[in-house]
Amino acid sequence: MNFTDEQIERYSRHIILREVGGVGQTKLLNAKVLMIGAGGLGSPAALYLAAAGVGTIGIIDDDEVDLSNLQRQILHRNDDVGRAKVASAQETLNAVNPDVKVVPYKMRLNSENVMEILREYDLVVDGCDNLPTRYLLNDASVFTGKPVVHGSIFQFEGQVTVFDPTQGPCYRCLYPEPPPPEMVPSCQEAGVLGVLPGIVGSLQAAEAIKYILGAGETLVGKLLLYDALRQDFRKHVLHKDPACPVCGENPTVTELIDYEEFCGVRW
Repeated sequence: MNFTDEQIERYSRHIILREVGGVGQTKLLNAKVLMIGAGGLGSPAALYLAAAGVGTIGIIDDDEVDLSNLQRQILHRNDDVGRAKVASAQETLNAVNPDVKVVPYKMRLNSENVMEILREYDLVVDGCDNLPTRYLLNDASVFTGKPVVHGSIFQFEGQVTVFDPTQGPCYRCLYPEPPPPEMVPSCQEAGVLGVLPGIVGSLQAAEAIKYILGAGETLVGKLLLYDALRQDFRKHVLHKDPACPVCGENPTVTELIDYEEFCGVRW
């Protein structure tokens, strides 16, 4: 594509990188990334993807901005309290980079809408905060062949990986069955260091950009663990499970199910 003078200036630090260049920046501008959640993880990830020039960013979230969100959810401001998170996110991202088309979905991802939405995007960045959505997203991504940049946080710890159903394990290879709901407290119940999702979400953005560019080594088949209290990073190798119920050799889950019932929770 032909860059405008403004784009050449905006993306100049990318274009001079051998691993990006004009070809890579064009890939970013043509890319479509879906953000699951406009909260702690989705905020830094979406901001850096928008700044990088990812052409289309879809954001799905059915929540409104709460004052307690502002300790970590940097897409939103004090004046946004009470507004839909997707509206606040769209405004912030377009202020960062008007090149970017932001598509807001003020809804909860569910079995009725997930397949149709995923088909519109090249890549998914998972910033959700509940198990039903995580299992739903995993199964739908396997069925549609869409890679998912996964991130999760708890108090002072976080993890990042890339689930690519075409070349590595899926979420169910690690966790075939969900733990009891009482074993998975929310941020509201357990607390979270405000800067932690900023670190993990930024790592997710880096993985998404590398995947789009085809540059470097992604975290497909690897789990990166981060401990903020010890300032420690560890990496573990992940293996595809041949007995996985979704992506294994003889899958038993071949269509979307009731994920709230599967996880033992009800909204």
